[in-house]
Amino acid sequence: MFQPDETRIESNRLSLAPFSANDADATLACITPSLTRYMGWDPPANRESFDRVWQTWLHAQTDGTDYVFVIRQRDGGTFLGLVGIHHVKQAIPELGVWIREDRHREGIGREAVRLVVEWACVTLNVRRFNYPVAEENHPSRRIAESLGGTVTGRGETPKFVSVVYQIPAPVTCESPGRHRRQTRDDRPCS
Repeated sequence: MFQPDETRIESNRLSLAPFSANDADATLACITPSLTRYMGWDPPANRESFDRVWQTWLHAQTDGTDYVFVIRQRDGGTFLGLVGIHHVKQAIPELGVWIREDRHREGIGREAVRLVVEWACVTLNVRRFNYPVAEENHPSRRIAESLGGTVTGRGETPKFVSVVYQIPAPVTCESPGRHRRQTRDDRPCS
């Protein structure tokens, strides 16, 4: 049985692990009004508000409906942002990502989204993904386009006009990144 809390997704420079309570401080410290200008949500008003938010993430992970991964630098463990796959039980799950502002324009978002797409292809058998993004958020749009995404819809939120990309799963997702489940003897799982 798939256990989200045991999942690790790694590349040469990134390590993705399911969000846990231990990640709350680092996450909250990086959520700013300028970071969220192109997101469908605003920064939490206080720590208690954020605690309620991340606790829903943990429940969703346990239920298998959503997975929120913390993105860290593989060497050193520096917190870089979050990437998620949401509405997993729907026909086309949704991807989302944000990267801390002082690490923008390093390709971290693209790499993290690609890793999650490959992981979901192998682990959850997902073949297509929706990727909603603010129309004016050109860096995020480039992430979708670099992964073969095409615009399939448009919408409007209270904050911005949005487009929805559909991203196909990779043609071959037999050996994406390095995925492992930590076991007692820490053997890689395949």
